[in-house]
Amino acid sequence: MDIFLMILGIAGLLIGLAGAVLPLPGPPLSFAGLLCLHFSKYAEFSQTTLYTLGFITVVITILDYYVPIWGVKKFGGTNYGTWGSTLGLLLGFFVIPALGIFLGAFLGAFAGELIGGMPTDKALKAAFGSFLGFLSGIVMKVILCLVMIGVAVAQLF
Repeated sequence: MDIFLMILGIAGLLIGLAGAVLPLPGPPLSFAGLLCLHFSKYAEFSQTTLYTLGFITVVITILDYYVPIWGVKKFGGTNYGTWGSTLGLLLGFFVIPALGIFLGAFLGAFAGELIGGMPTDKALKAAFGSFLGFLSGIVMKVILCLVMIGVAVAQLF
């Protein structure tokens, strides 16, 4: 059972890191991997570490939904841009998996604002805000997942 938990934990950490960029719940998956390792005989994390990383995971997961919306609003966007960005991200993921999520989020926000009747220059500015918000969310998630991987590696070795 311990070997299964260790394999599951490592898989959770790595899939979580991939999910920090892909449309998957990256930090929660990494945290679940950390918990699997904790419940195996191979690693034991302090309660402080688990509670801290769990709290940060919840906060970043919530922020991940609001930071792109904030980016759109901060740069003058509307709900059209927010929805366009989300749909563009999902479509881009399937069309051009690696680059598509970034390009899709930007183009989706731009198209959404144009559909909403915004002038081209303002739609471009709102799309840029969406893109910055999206990138900020990815950076936060990647850093947290890397921290969890680092904590796990330090404990395993």
